[in-house]
Amino acid sequence: MPLPRLLRHNTLFFPLHLLAALLLAVATAGAASAPPDEARPLAADLVRDGQPIDISSPRYRGLFKELRLRHGFTEAELLQLFSRTRIKRRVLELMDRQWEARPYYEYYPRFLTRETIRQGQWLAEKHRALLAAVEERYGVEPAYLLAIWGIESRYGRHKGAFNLFDTLNTLFDAYPRRRSFYRKQLVQFLLLCRENGVDPLSVTGSYGGAFGQTQFIPSSFRAYAVDFDGDGRRDVWGSVPDVLASIANYLARFGWTHGDPVYVEIGDTLGSQELVAAWRKGRKGFVSRAQIEAAQEIELPPAKGDDKLTIVGLERDRGGAMRFVAGYPNFQAITAWNHSNRYAMAVAELAERIRDGEGGLKK
Repeated sequence: MPLPRLLRHNTLFFPLHLLAALLLAVATAGAASAPPDEARPLAADLVRDGQPIDISSPRYRGLFKELRLRHGFTEAELLQLFSRTRIKRRVLELMDRQWEARPYYEYYPRFLTRETIRQGQWLAEKHRALLAAVEERYGVEPAYLLAIWGIESRYGRHKGAFNLFDTLNTLFDAYPRRRSFYRKQLVQFLLLCRENGVDPLSVTGSYGGAFGQTQFIPSSFRAYAVDFDGDGRRDVWGSVPDVLASIANYLARFGWTHGDPVYVEIGDTLGSQELVAAWRKGRKGFVSRAQIEAAQEIELPPAKGDDKLTIVGLERDRGGAMRFVAGYPNFQAITAWNHSNRYAMAVAELAERIRDGEGGLKK
């Protein structure tokens, strides 16, 4: 909270006892208006597990109206689908402690394991011809497709065990911070089920509303999933060709450039305020290659694509040591898939291990 104007301009002549009183009042007001995070109830604290959704509430009546008038669902269809839907408290608990919030030294070991690397190398050999065909069509190198596949679903072994319809309803009804997003995903999910002949109540996925071997959210499936095996279905559940081509299509649509760098190491400190500011802005903070070269006194490889780079900071250890990299547009294409820089870095490093061998894990 900013100090009162009187304090900012006349502190030198202000009586000290009044100054102390005013500072105490400011501090007290600030504490009252901004309770600590631990005092705020989480979404899971406000519901009980198995609580029925209220389809007579204004938000559900509005949703039903859109589904009827814009998308052609009948009231009877909607009542049959929604009448037995229940809140899943576990979904809300998991949403409030996602892995992407962990520091990188805790995050990456979950994915860069010896098993994941070796399995990725084995699949690279097994699907060599398929990966070459996907690379030729979409211009995305195979190692990055395998890395995303491996991180998202352990190469198809872990597709999620939460009933997706219950999950999407839980997040729409009881997770206010992302309510509008999950309203859209709920609509998109019902549309993709109708388009692909899938029973909405039969699909399982993650607590975040993603499904299949790609872990697409519904809107991403409808926009980017492809039928690469030519069977007339976009099958991200059981078709490896569709899975790999859908990942490649997504990255290509977000600007992946074949042969360009993904990231480059730039040191353990940042040499200018421009770079610090870009780092603090996250995936939306851009600097030029020339700015990084001047500040860090290094030479960076050029890119055929856009010259706008991001600054990514990765935590090395509990002591506060950092590792900084420049994120090229190919890195940014991965953050379009998942907005976490830690996720994108884990994908990039897993891809390197799959392509080049295990080596030592960077910390």
